[in-house]
Amino acid sequence: METADIVVIGGAVIGASVAWHLKVARRFRGRVVVVERDSAYARASTALAASGIRHQFSSETNIRISQYGTEFIREFRGPDGEGLSFRENGYLILASDAAGAEALTRNHLLQRACGADVALLSPAEVAARFPHLNVEDLTLGSLGLSGEGWFDNMALLRGLRTASQAAGAVWLRDEAVGFAMRDGRVMAVKLGSGGEIGCDHVVNAAGTRAALVAAWAGIPLAVEPRKRTVFHFTCQTPPAGALPLMIDASRLWCRPEGEGFIAGIGPDPDPAVAHDDFEPRYAEFEEVVWPLLANRSPAFDAIRLTGVWAGHYSWNTLDQNAVLGAHASCPNLIFANGFSGHGLQQAPAVGRGMAELILDGGYRTLDLSDLSVMRMGQGRPNTEAGIY
Repeated sequence: METADIVVIGGAVIGASVAWHLKVARRFRGRVVVVERDSAYARASTALAASGIRHQFSSETNIRISQYGTEFIREFRGPDGEGLSFRENGYLILASDAAGAEALTRNHLLQRACGADVALLSPAEVAARFPHLNVEDLTLGSLGLSGEGWFDNMALLRGLRTASQAAGAVWLRDEAVGFAMRDGRVMAVKLGSGGEIGCDHVVNAAGTRAALVAAWAGIPLAVEPRKRTVFHFTCQTPPAGALPLMIDASRLWCRPEGEGFIAGIGPDPDPAVAHDDFEPRYAEFEEVVWPLLANRSPAFDAIRLTGVWAGHYSWNTLDQNAVLGAHASCPNLIFANGFSGHGLQQAPAVGRGMAELILDGGYRTLDLSDLSVMRMGQGRPNTEAGIY
């Protein structure tokens, strides 16, 4: 039987970051094997994401996670020396009632205390910075002045994978299909090809299939695939300037992309979907997205849809926050799941944290225990406030 010190199940950005932090950052000399079923990443959440990063959260842990992510993204270079094309245009989050303004104000105090470069804007100040926006119904805006924006998702994934391979990590194109267990520990990972890999530790970085992996160890995990449709469009008269990623009070989001823009919104209702359901919800554009865009900006009244795709969130049904660390009933199974749309921006800090758990026995640089997998079975939600 093949053996490894650490097996990582899932080779998208979370698994790749774990491998990179083990083999490159920490120079771990043991054997690391990353098992990935879809080496083309055709349906990976990483490949289909909008690739944003923000510091505008309501918990210190999530703010710190993204601050490290920003540092990492700014400095990271791929094998040819290329960066990640980080467009540091910021996030603009809008509120249209008193409760929304109160949440932005409360979150702003914490963000500033953590050193985030964020400004609160009155409706008049929003209009002065972004004159194409209709601000009549707004009560407050929050704008990231630096450290926020979007980047090349696949360049990050390729860079992490290539560097970890060069440092000795083995990337195996296969599918994990089960565990061999003994005395509450994973002894081996079973493969779809028929083999097994004996191991000391396993990292569950299986994205939307995380609950299937957890079930092999008898652990229930409330993480499921939720579908998100992204629409690309061009404007007849596009607004000028370096525009941020806007999150409207309606929960619509929109940002520049190439010669146009991309936009989307969480559907209502928002059911779990099959793992192979990637059919875009085309009707959302004319029924929901376009009317909301036109309401927020006259520039978005005359637009032309030029592309559409659907991806999946690994949705944590308890509180839409990451699920991290070891479970008491299976201490050598490490969870890195449930990011609910934040996986790309949180991958650097999570990869570092999982490497610390395995190699050091605990977190050393940033305490991620607020996001422990143990809260799931205990029903202790750690929910973001006022963030969409």
